Amino acid sequence: MSESSATVARARDREDTDRWSYYLDPDFYRHLADVARSWSDDWPPADPLVRSECEAVLAREARLIDEARFNEWLELFTDRCLYWVPITPGGGDPRTEVSHSFDDRRRMTDRVYWLRTGLAFCQIPQSRTRRMITNVEVLDEPSGDRRRVRSNFVVHEFRAGVARSYPGWYGHLLERHDGDWRIAVKQVNLLDSEHGHENLTIIF
Repeated sequence: MSESSATVARARDREDTDRWSYYLDPDFYRHLADVARSWSDDWPPADPLVRSECEAVLAREARLIDEARFNEWLELFTDRCLYWVPITPGGGDPRTEVSHSFDDRRRMTDRVYWLRTGLAFCQIPQSRTRRMITNVEVLDEPSGDRRRVRSNFVVHEFRAGVARSYPGWYGHLLERHDGDWRIAVKQVNLLDSEHGHENLTIIF
């Protein structure tokens, strides 16, 4: 392949949003592995005010999703962010293992657009959800303006006359931007992640 042909091919790859992300690179995956490992560590008790601030972020996110305010939900995230629903319990390695969802900012935007069209067959009628979040723990990293937050959840879904419940635990990496805490990584760990699921079209 000539140099000009290779340049055209690279440009075409970058335009193919199914094949390319401007920040999911080896450094990001190393950072993600570090974050994923920390979820199983024992953390010291957090300051009650710190934990309360993080609980407020999680509660707001839950309300926006349950009220289908997906554009506002998207704005809770940083520009370089990840929404990850692994199949392997605890996360595994997304470079070599399949995930239910592994969405960077671009794919999250696509997901929100898709849900808001009202034309997604698997969301006709639209799911109604309510979620409960408990057992919130926080590891504060004041020097890096970061907080790691893990919590338990149950998402209740009702759609087309069928009620389902999805228990599991969240891992949120929060970063401070312009005085506000925003979500850099959201890892959704379903209790039965490695088993078959009929219709995982909701946002967890």
